[in-house]
Amino acid sequence: MALARHVKIFKNGKNQAVRIPRQFELPGEDAIMRKEGKRLIIEPAAPKSLLEILATLPALDDDFPPINELELSAVEI
Repeated sequence: MALARHVKIFKNGKNQAVRIPRQFELPGEDAIMRKEGKRLIIEPAAPKSLLEILATLPALDDDFPPINELELSAVEI
């Protein structure tokens, strides 16, 4: 049987809020909330990939100078 616990709902400014008990803590700092019928479901948000973050950046209009290839040299360990 799934864990269940009675919690209080309270007002936080103009929002309704609920404290999440320790045994139900979610990882990370973001969550996804959705409503299915009368149920409110809160799930941890998947971490953003680097590609998703880069996709939010504005495009660069600058022309970059060519980069000359450098000769590789051996590294002594």
